[in-house]
Amino acid sequence: MRVEIISIGDELLIGQTINTNASWMGEQLAQIGADIQFCTVVRDNIQEMLHAFDTAMNRVDVVLVTGGLGPTKDDITKKVLCDFFDTELVRNEDVLKHVESFFALRNRPMLDVNKLQADVPAISEVLYNEHGTAPGMWIEREGKVMVSMPGVPYEMKSIMSSSVLERLSSSFSLTSLYYKTIQTQGIGESYIANRMEDLEDEIEGNGMYLAYLPSPGSVRLRISSEKKKDKIDLIDDLTRRISERFEKYVFGYGTDTLQEVVGELLKKKGRTVSTVESCTGGAVAASLVSVAGSSLYYLGSIVSYSNDIKINLVDVEKNTIESHGVVSREVVEEMALNGREKMSTDYCVSLSGIAGPDGGSESKPIGTVWIAVAGPKRVLSKKFQFEQTRDRNIRRSVLTALNLLRCELMEINIEKS
Repeated sequence: MRVEIISIGDELLIGQTINTNASWMGEQLAQIGADIQFCTVVRDNIQEMLHAFDTAMNRVDVVLVTGGLGPTKDDITKKVLCDFFDTELVRNEDVLKHVESFFALRNRPMLDVNKLQADVPAISEVLYNEHGTAPGMWIEREGKVMVSMPGVPYEMKSIMSSSVLERLSSSFSLTSLYYKTIQTQGIGESYIANRMEDLEDEIEGNGMYLAYLPSPGSVRLRISSEKKKDKIDLIDDLTRRISERFEKYVFGYGTDTLQEVVGELLKKKGRTVSTVESCTGGAVAASLVSVAGSSLYYLGSIVSYSNDIKINLVDVEKNTIESHGVVSREVVEEMALNGREKMSTDYCVSLSGIAGPDGGSESKPIGTVWIAVAGPKRVLSKKFQFEQTRDRNIRRSVLTALNLLRCELMEINIEKS
């Protein structure tokens, strides 16, 4: 089954809105064995939408369209669908009842323009939208399918999950995929590849696929194949062996996040943590508290951005800063040790660095970051050299700090190659 995704909206083309719909849809379609061949973004223009629809229907089996289904004048997708399929809009009474109940439930008046949401192409089959007023529409022509859905992500996801994916699977007799995603932090994709050539050969030799999916501070490894018993067992075994080989870098699987993994470890061990941050400005704290239930293990933070705060609130010795510089092993160790004592936690994570874009020097260039973790047995500190971009430096600092804490909690020797 060849698929094309068409996303409609001027806001996508000018960068005002990030096209998260296409990436989510691609991931879900791949899981059911669909072959996603094209992803097209088109502005809200009748002629260009007609051209995109015609091109897609001539080169793939299924076209999934998102966007342009609202009640305002610039939402023209239904009109274009009618022009393309030579049909007309008709009012669907079931959809109208849903729209009426949607507004009644929220105690809001329904305007005449909202009733237009119940108008759908006569040849379409309505797909129920649990979270909004614009229905999805399934249209078939000469053995091919076009599905139109709202552009609002949670509405589209609901329709895809409840109706579209299952129907596509049964209509086209797809063979679903099985895959495992391994989450790593602190090692680049080229270094991973260099250390697992034998495993790559084994993966390819068994007709499976390995993908490297890098992002700032982390790399995901995805092993995939058809969902067959022998391949499932082999993928599971490969996942285990990769995890053992990269113990200090592999922190989770699937959609795991470092803050979730660290939080579960802290809860399991009955430990608490605090943070003392400089260059990250509280980003590590924000990451930890983004997890529900983090109050069980996360007690607080001191954002000691200035030297005065480090000295007066964290009790870092003035002489330490003057002798070694604020970005140094000595300073972050004092920050972590004093923070642990002041906030009465089992662990304290501290960071001090040069996020940029200015402030660097020849000896300490932009991207230089010291991170320390003070725990019950020792204080671990390590220097990192990240990048030239402020946002990426902060993100990488947060992920690296969390992974150091994970390694300390699991008693993993980070110096081991």
